[in-house]
Amino acid sequence: MRHPDWVARLAALLREAEARAFHPREWNCATFALAAVEAVTGERPRVRVCSSLLASADSAGFPRVAPLLAGTGDVVLAPDPDRLGVVLDAGRVAFVGPRGLLRAPITLCTHAWRIG
Repeated sequence: MRHPDWVARLAALLREAEARAFHPREWNCATFALAAVEAVTGERPRVRVCSSLLASADSAGFPRVAPLLAGTGDVVLAPDPDRLGVVLDAGRVAFVGPRGLLRAPITLCTHAWRIG
C-alpha cells in the first residue's frame, strides 16, 4: 500500500536528489530506487543481491507492469547500461546521474514494477 502522504514524500526525495551526484556505494540507481519505494510506501523493501539488476529488482516482490502502464512513483529499468529509475509522470522517468537527476522518456525502459 502507498503511504497516505506519498506524493509529498516522493517530491521531497526528488528535491533532495536533484543535485546529488552519483556515488558507487552511497548514491546509485539501486539506492535511489530503494529510497523512492520507501518514500511511496513508508517501508524499505527487502531485496536480494542477484546476478543481474533485473533479478535483484524482482526479488523485492513488487508486480511487474509494462513500462508504458507505470505510474508516478513506480520503479523502472532501462538498459545499456542497466539502471533503475523512478517514474515522474506519464512519460518521464528520473535516473541518478553524475551531477544529479537525469530525466528521460519512459520509452527507454524495458521493465517496470508497480509500487504499493
